Amino acid sequence: MKRLPSLNQMLARLIALPSVSSVSPEFDMSNRAVIDELAGWCEAAGFDVAITPIDGKPGKANLVATMGRGPGGLVLAGHTDTVPCNPELWRQDPFRLTERDGRLYGLGTSDMKSFLALALEAARDLTPEQFHQPLVILATADEESSMAGAKAIRAAGRPLGRHAVIGEPTGLRPVRMHKGILMEGIRLTGRSGHSSDPRLGNNALEGMHRAITEIIAWRAELQARYNNPLFRVSGPTLNLGHIHGGDNPNRICGRCELHIDLRPLPGMDLDELRQALASRLERSLADTGLELEVFRLFDGTPAMETPADAPVVRAAESLTGHAAEAVAFGTEGPYLRDLDMDVVVLGPGDIDQAHQPDEYLSMDRIEPTLNLLRSLIRGFCIDPVR
Repeated sequence: MKRLPSLNQMLARLIALPSVSSVSPEFDMSNRAVIDELAGWCEAAGFDVAITPIDGKPGKANLVATMGRGPGGLVLAGHTDTVPCNPELWRQDPFRLTERDGRLYGLGTSDMKSFLALALEAARDLTPEQFHQPLVILATADEESSMAGAKAIRAAGRPLGRHAVIGEPTGLRPVRMHKGILMEGIRLTGRSGHSSDPRLGNNALEGMHRAITEIIAWRAELQARYNNPLFRVSGPTLNLGHIHGGDNPNRICGRCELHIDLRPLPGMDLDELRQALASRLERSLADTGLELEVFRLFDGTPAMETPADAPVVRAAESLTGHAAEAVAFGTEGPYLRDLDMDVVVLGPGDIDQAHQPDEYLSMDRIEPTLNLLRSLIRGFCIDPVR
């Protein structure tokens, strides 16, 4: 019978397997090596394992590993992909687990491959006969780019459990609420011509000035209307992040494009925001003769809120000694919430380490994380309150 490797062996192996996901095809990779490795370990630990390829994403798959049966239970969830990295900026090989100064360095140590190994370690030596409710280890693809893995889980509609912990880097402080992410492009097309006579063209750059004025006014209205003091930045943010227009100072700008980033609060619907943006810009530019296109840079991630009195929130608060918080970064939580799960985001890494050279996990977080996960497994799966 195959045996589950040691925790250090699992950590080292996960870091050694590149699984970058990116919207840029030149950086994007398969996650199947990671999924297949996890599947073998889960089988060795006594889980029933299902690997599901993701439609339209060659080389990408999710893993659902289940121990025990029942209508409720606990899901320990993590994504298998990482962001791209610049190895030349690292002090050590990003794909080799390196221990130094009480830290484990490597791409994915904090965000968030380590959590999957820790979840397996927490379940070591448990048997299906001990469970009154199931334990599920969920490993997904493409969280860092398209959220295709989480979307596929939601689309399948299969109930996985009643309570979920997503091991994103939170410094072992529970999070029950986060903002959403909306990234939109605005493209204006006019007519180029010689700059000596404005009548020869229709300046898209001047039209974009009007569009930006409208967007900033809309931002002020959103921030006046929506506010949640649980967030460090209590209102929605809207960033003008990228603009390009024209090609020469003596030529009327024939095309201009702006990219924006909007971080909505829970309760703000992405489709309604898109419709409001497009409608306002159409009205603002109606008399300009410019062609307007508003388009998605990606599908967006909804905001998430789990009720403060949800059992998994209360358990996480009790076990960590911290009140549940709200954060600005997005997770796969909204897609699990759509499957009727109460979700807490709670992991051993630190968000300040995510997406940075020399990413690391502090070794003094390992034992507290294992103790936390073992307590959650016992409380929700082995000895659940009936």
